[in-house]
Amino acid sequence: MSSTAVEPAGIRSAYEPSLPIRALGAVFDIYKRTVTAEAANSVLTGPNPVRRSGFEREMIVADRQVQAGDVVVLTLVAPYRRPLPSWIPGAHIDLVLPSGRQRQYSLNGDPADRGSYRIAVRHLPGGAGGSDEIHRTAAVGDRLRVRGPRNAFPYIRAPHYVFVAGGIGITPLLPMVADAQRRGIDWRLIYLGRSRDSMPFLDELSARRGGRLDILPDDEFGVADIGELLSDVEHGAAVYVCGPPPLMAAAHDTRAAADPTVSLHTERFSPPPVQHGRPFRIELRRSGLGVDVAAGESALAAIGRVLPDAPYSCRQGFCGTCAVTVRAGEVDHRDRRLTDVERETTMLTCVSRAAGEIIELDL
Repeated sequence: MSSTAVEPAGIRSAYEPSLPIRALGAVFDIYKRTVTAEAANSVLTGPNPVRRSGFEREMIVADRQVQAGDVVVLTLVAPYRRPLPSWIPGAHIDLVLPSGRQRQYSLNGDPADRGSYRIAVRHLPGGAGGSDEIHRTAAVGDRLRVRGPRNAFPYIRAPHYVFVAGGIGITPLLPMVADAQRRGIDWRLIYLGRSRDSMPFLDELSARRGGRLDILPDDEFGVADIGELLSDVEHGAAVYVCGPPPLMAAAHDTRAAADPTVSLHTERFSPPPVQHGRPFRIELRRSGLGVDVAAGESALAAIGRVLPDAPYSCRQGFCGTCAVTVRAGEVDHRDRRLTDVERETTMLTCVSRAAGEIIELDL
């Protein structure tokens, strides 16, 4: 078995609010016998992914609850209780907040409920402001713009399931556990966190039947050894891991990940680090501004310094929200979304970069 030792500080710090855990439902990594992100999104959004990135509608906050001290659970409904688009476990929606910020949150309610969507938002004081805005301002009766649902963490059919959640990473796994129970499929959920007081939805999970529920807070059991926890995964199982990067990195270095019959699915909370980046400059044609992009930052981050309202969502190259027309220069395309034809004129600024020293964008 490959080394699965986890540095205690790494896993423990993964639950601290200082880490950039700002949105769920981002891009996923699927190993072995599973569909690709591109295929999953094309099924859900149609053949032109940039222009059909999801419906936008107005929704009303019908209920607001607080769990685990710093997690706000919002139930959203359509005006006049109109039916909502269907979704499958793993899906997320984009919230467009009154400030213009756009954030993704996993749907964690019942997919059979066409009357409401439920999301959960952990307050992150050191984050980019989205969770703080929701915690301060979202109230019952408020109206919010919503895009989606979309799914980049697709739930597949399998004879066995193992779910691993780190903190607020429990949210996309809740409907998966519920579906496995409903279908009578063998399941196990490993739920990690700092303490029980910091772990939302414990009461809801305790009512689940037909599977194995392991609640393992650090203050009671110590820092989790993911390799040990996943050492007995059955052949043919689907393993879903949602949480901070150290947790997912540890899951990839396990015997389960090396089993060719097991599919391992992970979902990131934060943008991937820039790989092999070089500095370049962006000229913004419409605004007349220019900005330098460092080797280790994204074009989107640099643009945000001069155009704070520039739209974005996933920050990982699959949703198409940050798509912009390229007026001059060559693009180093790193997205999972654009077609070859679209890449002739379009760039996703969250992951793609200039292939040369300068690029001109229609912003």
